[in-house]
Amino acid sequence: MSNTATVATPALAQTTSQPAGGPFIRHSEPGKARIYDLTNIAYGGLVNQPLTAIPGYVSAFRLYFKSTATQTATQGLGATVADAPFNCVQLIQLFDALGTPIYALPGYEALFLVPMFSGGFGLSVNTDVRNLPSYSAIASGTAFAGQFTFASVIPLEFSKGIGVLGMADGSTLPKLTLQFNTVTTVFGTAIAAWTTPVIEFRLNADFYWLPAGAAVAPPGLGSTRQWFLQQGYPAVASTATATVTIPRQGGWLDTLIFELRDSTNARLDAWPLILRLKIDGIGEIETNIDEVYDDMAISWEVGSNGPAGTVPVPRPTGVIAFSRKTSLGRQVLGLLDTYEVAMSTSAGTAMSVEGAPWGTISNSPATLNALLGQVIPSGALIQGLMEV
Repeated sequence: MSNTATVATPALAQTTSQPAGGPFIRHSEPGKARIYDLTNIAYGGLVNQPLTAIPGYVSAFRLYFKSTATQTATQGLGATVADAPFNCVQLIQLFDALGTPIYALPGYEALFLVPMFSGGFGLSVNTDVRNLPSYSAIASGTAFAGQFTFASVIPLEFSKGIGVLGMADGSTLPKLTLQFNTVTTVFGTAIAAWTTPVIEFRLNADFYWLPAGAAVAPPGLGSTRQWFLQQGYPAVASTATATVTIPRQGGWLDTLIFELRDSTNARLDAWPLILRLKIDGIGEIETNIDEVYDDMAISWEVGSNGPAGTVPVPRPTGVIAFSRKTSLGRQVLGLLDTYEVAMSTSAGTAMSVEGAPWGTISNSPATLNALLGQVIPSGALIQGLMEV
């Protein structure tokens, strides 16, 4: 019998870098960076603050909004607009360092719908930014009427490590602009006696540090997922049998969000009982609307019944969505997707939505908008399970 004692492996020297070889995220570190914090922004104001350099690749911009007001007396607000407080932003635009638009969206769509359906900001109940600890609903009937707080995100990364923006070169940086809405647009009818709130806007970033001692870049660098709101035509009359055409596709679609708004711009559920989505005249989807709602609950848990009959993430009124980020299962798993089922489109792709008939629209006609998440790869689309 051997009497040789077992010798423990000595600890490795402390190091800040991994051995050579392997994927980008092995050589990088996840980080967070503060960019700026602006206060006392007037409703209707414009934010065009230059961004600052960050030593790495941004995966998401984190946005924080706080409306503050101290009234001279208790103020009651009327019924606020259904899109509030997210419609405090009229238009948000993000451009890459070369001026290519990546985001061009109204506030409700950019700050509420994209985080919910993009797969780029949490899963399950946390896709609704109203469930985050940072959220505080609009105060009414108090001396602080008009106050609210919420956080949101611009998710750039659409699969792990893919879609990030380089921000280490201070001479060529992305550009972000926000045009804020007026007080009456957000809160409804103005109250003559109240003190008009002001907004604080904070911008931070989630990013990957530049790899230390390794000449490795993120996969598919230069690829982006772009978001734009497309208005369908023609408008839809109440109970009409009509086909609505959605313009401007291009790239690989991974998320299709449709919202229906009446002539007052209010969202409404006047969807047809049987909905048909056609791509280049071919019936891509033809199904009952209740099955669309069920599929949304399966994919995102949006509208699903939680414990004891609760609904942790209600389906937004007037909104339906379809996902092509489900290559690995029936659920959207955030950044874990192979993009095998992304929808290939071109500038000539024809997309249409048919209803026979559409539902009842009290304030007719209604407009169908499409919010499309489209990946524009720098080369070939990166697909399949891979080391990133």
